Amino acid sequence: MDSPVDIHRRTLLAAAGVTAASAVLTTGTARADATVRVDPAADQGVWEGWGTSLAWWANVFGDRDDFADLFFTTRTVSYNGMSLPGLGMNIARYNLGACSWNAVNGQRMVVSPNIPRFKQIEGFWQDSRSEDPASSAWNWNADAKQRAMIVKATQRGAISELFANSPMWWMCANRNPSGSASGGNNLPAQNHRRHALHLAATARRARDHWGVNFRTVAPFNEPSSNWWKADGKQEGCHIDAASQRGVISNLRTELDRAGLSGVAISASDETNYDLARSTWASFDAATKGRVRQVNVHGYQGLSGRREQLGNEVRAAGKIMWNSEHGDNNGTGMHTARCLLMDFRWLKPTAWCYWQVMDPTAGWGAIRYNGSTGQAGAIETKLYVLAQFTRHIRPGMRIINTGVDYAVAAHDPATGRLVIVAANTGSAQTLTFDLSRFGTVTNSTATRWSTLTSGSGDRYTRRQDITVSSKLVRVPIGASAVQTIQLEGVTR
Repeated sequence: MDSPVDIHRRTLLAAAGVTAASAVLTTGTARADATVRVDPAADQGVWEGWGTSLAWWANVFGDRDDFADLFFTTRTVSYNGMSLPGLGMNIARYNLGACSWNAVNGQRMVVSPNIPRFKQIEGFWQDSRSEDPASSAWNWNADAKQRAMIVKATQRGAISELFANSPMWWMCANRNPSGSASGGNNLPAQNHRRHALHLAATARRARDHWGVNFRTVAPFNEPSSNWWKADGKQEGCHIDAASQRGVISNLRTELDRAGLSGVAISASDETNYDLARSTWASFDAATKGRVRQVNVHGYQGLSGRREQLGNEVRAAGKIMWNSEHGDNNGTGMHTARCLLMDFRWLKPTAWCYWQVMDPTAGWGAIRYNGSTGQAGAIETKLYVLAQFTRHIRPGMRIINTGVDYAVAAHDPATGRLVIVAANTGSAQTLTFDLSRFGTVTNSTATRWSTLTSGSGDRYTRRQDITVSSKLVRVPIGASAVQTIQLEGVTR
């Protein structure tokens, strides 16, 4: 998860990624008029969808229907006198908390001096003396606002994933859910099963009482990283690869014991592509067999061995998700470039933005004050996300365009073809060659445009592009992200 603890570190990392990519990728940026062939034979499979994690914004705004509509529907939503395009996300990642403020065997949670209250997420298993979820050791009234939002998202058609930043504080070696003093392991082996039980019991409770069926459970969040320390700004826990194997084994047992054999395990949500490869390679066959979905976070910017990770995961018969991307570029252009790189090289079936709302400028789509609960300014990033999320819809088939600045998606049932492109250079014309498709109706295409620098287009709709002889010529402004949508295209 992109923690403000590491904004400086990850900003440098992303910048390094941009530099490296510029040096080695000759097709990475559209800087002159170009022709891109969209070939349906370059089919990457069915798109599952778009998502976001609920911590921490839902801990503040989880009871608001306008935000549920804005993020989990494609409706037009009124916000501070403006009409905003709903992002239509269909994946909600629920953060199982690690905090409580009661005494357990005479001990209390050790609190980092730097964690703000709105980032302390209350967990449900609050007393170690009983494993029975029906006992008073469990508080199912906790975390009311985030629970409200996962229900709202579900009612709007979202699928869900349960994940944990840290085990409950009393499971941690130092009783601190922000991490150990050194950034090393903070989950003793004797608590591997307890952490798994907490996750499984929560998934069962969600099914029986919230109307939420978690499709997957992710027991870790960037577990191999060493920045989860006792003075951190959020919940976090270092769990090395050997310990991860133990937790995964226990989680499969506990899910099955809870009657949730159909709920899959996703792992390991490592911070970047290269670390994800290392962790996956370290797992033995039994552990890999228990993992149905490999989650990775995209904090390597434009660098990292995306292609190798994706190929290795698919070769193992697993689902590949980018379960978390975040960056501090509020224009949305860096998000668009990383997303297009993921489409071309990682080839995930789903993609999630970390925090759609964030207190720090640039990180989310909407800023807010975590202390006062006041929602604030809209980032251009919201409109850039809309270019992708509102048009590349679940069930469409992703088509690799062979360039790092455009992606296509096709719906065989309706004949709709969508192309999203990003231009970091000066204004140009892109020609999309659709000659490999069977039928392309000569008509007027619809396009939407967002300018990521200065004023101008913010998800602005136009119908001024003519399709002729299976060619689509599209003017795309400087620093623009543009979506082109065509109907009547058959494979």
